[in-house]
Amino acid sequence: MTRSLPEELEPQREPSLPAKPRQAEMTQTAAERAASQAEQKALAELASRCLAGDAAAWEQLARTQHRRIYGICYRFTGSQSDAEDMTQEAFLKVYRNLASFDPAKGGFTTWLTTLTRNLLVDNYRRSRMERASDSLDETYDGEDDGPSKAERLADDRPSQEHHVSGLELRAQIQEALKQVSPELREAVILRDLEDMDYKEIAEVLGVPQGTVKSRISRGRSELARLLKRIEGQVM
Repeated sequence: MTRSLPEELEPQREPSLPAKPRQAEMTQTAAERAASQAEQKALAELASRCLAGDAAAWEQLARTQHRRIYGICYRFTGSQSDAEDMTQEAFLKVYRNLASFDPAKGGFTTWLTTLTRNLLVDNYRRSRMERASDSLDETYDGEDDGPSKAERLADDRPSQEHHVSGLELRAQIQEALKQVSPELREAVILRDLEDMDYKEIAEVLGVPQGTVKSRISRGRSELARLLKRIEGQVM
């Protein structure tokens, strides 16, 4: 039978220090959330003005959202001409269905992404052609020397090696994305390239968040496997 030591002979433990609050991260997160909410409120107001017949509001809405819609179309089609055509169709669909947007059910960008995605899916089903996903040459911050989406998707850590082999890496990732199944591909694109959160992606795809996480995980695994195979072929 094991006997415990008298209290006075027990080894003394150092009192644990309270964890320092991550004030900077909390402040940044709050600021980002506030900025996002302000953006959604402004877009909702523009949509309301459009429905009231304000032509200037529609021009402003179309101008500010053109890059978003075109970017989504380009990532799914991989073709500038197809993306331009799909962007025009998307704007027509937005104009015709603007009355269905309800701010109480979600943000305008989620509604817009859902509408655009559904249009792309319908087009994909009609054509039955395998689509490329992303040029991956566009940078996140819009600067010519900024990190590309391909570099972020492959590895978040900046290095000289990534910079030197950037073009080859982008080509390999684009080739791999073409071979990923559409439902996995779109989940990876919306999460890793569109920076949407799981809840927003679930709303866009019309599936539970658990399904979204599963598709993203499977898509990333499939992409990694394909990249490894492509790299072996190159070597």
